[in-house]
Amino acid sequence: MARAEDGFLGRLDPDMCVVTAAAGGERAGCLVGFASQCSIRPPRFTVWLSKANHTCRVARAAHCLAVHLLTRDQHALAERFGGETGDDTDKFAGLDKTPGPGGAVVLADAAAWFVGTILHRVDGGDHVGFVLDPLEWGGGRAGPLLRLSDAMDIEAGHPVDRPGGSN
Repeated sequence: MARAEDGFLGRLDPDMCVVTAAAGGERAGCLVGFASQCSIRPPRFTVWLSKANHTCRVARAAHCLAVHLLTRDQHALAERFGGETGDDTDKFAGLDKTPGPGGAVVLADAAAWFVGTILHRVDGGDHVGFVLDPLEWGGGRAGPLLRLSDAMDIEAGHPVDRPGGSN
């Protein structure tokens, strides 16, 4: 039986992004569908990370996060960050990456990216919102962006309803 909210939420098709974090000698990253600009002046952006993800635990200790947009032809990269768990896999192995401000990990092949200082952490239920103040921008890979509908076949690296899982 369909839930009433599916008539609204089920119609959304947001851009997907990969969020990376580094703190305490650890690095982590995950595929994110909950993200949005939240202020024009000053520019601000919020990403929502599942409390069950390894990335969220690393991000709670980080000073900066990197947010990357992917193109549709980067489905394999999306699958790496959305379908693997950070507890079992070094998701960054073999990838072209560079250090960004605050120790953030920047994926060099992203369509576009920014690194932002974490201004606020907001409890949103099963996700934590990280309000970011963008510091540095980059990218330039051409092509249509990867959207939720393009990533529906990616099986999450952990069950969505399992607390304490990791991604």
